[in-house]
Amino acid sequence: MRKLSVPLSGREVSFGQDELIVSKTDLKGHITYANHVFQRVSGYSEAELMGQPHNLIRHPGMPCCVFKLLWDTLADGREIFAYVLNQARNGDEYWVFAHVTPSYDKSGHCVGYHSNRRVPYPDALPKVKDLYAALLAEERRHANIHEGMAASMQVVQDLLAKNGLTYAEFVFSLSDHTRLERSIA
Repeated sequence: MRKLSVPLSGREVSFGQDELIVSKTDLKGHITYANHVFQRVSGYSEAELMGQPHNLIRHPGMPCCVFKLLWDTLADGREIFAYVLNQARNGDEYWVFAHVTPSYDKSGHCVGYHSNRRVPYPDALPKVKDLYAALLAEERRHANIHEGMAASMQVVQDLLAKNGLTYAEFVFSLSDHTRLERSIA
């Protein structure tokens, strides 16, 4: 199945604070597992998702450099957290706070990837949207997609260096979630 050419609806859908969207992929990013929450929110059935590239749900509003950073981090055997805007089958969109990790077999060889996505921290989304708009603008200033991705990745690297943060520290700095979690406990 190829990604359907569906126009964006302009509608945002969400899922419950207590729900997780879960998927697993092989090493090439093809879906090998999709939980019911993923199926419901994306609008795809399990049969439609199995074996498909995970980028089936990629929203055109996502900067390429975020996915390059994700794949580079996973290739290094490390986990990554990221805010991601996805597109449902019907053109609706949904934001997630993703945690993606490599999956290993008993011999310690990476055999795929596991992703848990939760409802994003609402106070982080305005900052994420502003950053992604700037990254997309940088990518679109270049005629070549690879040059655009490299230029937007440089914007991210400069931002991290300016603030003295790793990417993980930066992602978690976008929200005041730690204070919220302490006040709930």
